[in-house]
Amino acid sequence: MRTLSDIAEEYEFLEGDERYRLLIELGRELEEMPDALKTDATLVRGCSAAVWVYPTGEADKLHFLADSNAAITKGIVALVIAAVQDRPAAEVAQMDVVGALEPFDLRNQLSSNRTQGVPNMIALVKEHAARISAG
Repeated sequence: MRTLSDIAEEYEFLEGDERYRLLIELGRELEEMPDALKTDATLVRGCSAAVWVYPTGEADKLHFLADSNAAITKGIVALVIAAVQDRPAAEVAQMDVVGALEPFDLRNQLSSNRTQGVPNMIALVKEHAARISAG
């Protein structure tokens, strides 16, 4: 998976439809999430499309599997995952994920339907990280 800074660098030089294509490409690059993990327990509430996030890994290196049934939403999911993937749980728990995503200006680039679940996904990831880091 690409780093968030690498993605931001590429995104900055793109416009309109090219940005959508990049998001779709990022979604395709997400690590495969087995269908058996796509359950009500892993479903992120408040998203217009179905989004699933499954945390794995240990306190020193969190890892997330994620998926969505909508291509652009899956790309947004990939951005959130890129911000936190394989980082220590304590770091993720304290991280300003919203701030990390600011270079993408998602609120102005995408419809509110596509971004409405992002805060819920970030909250879920940070809550898991806080729980793991607390032991």
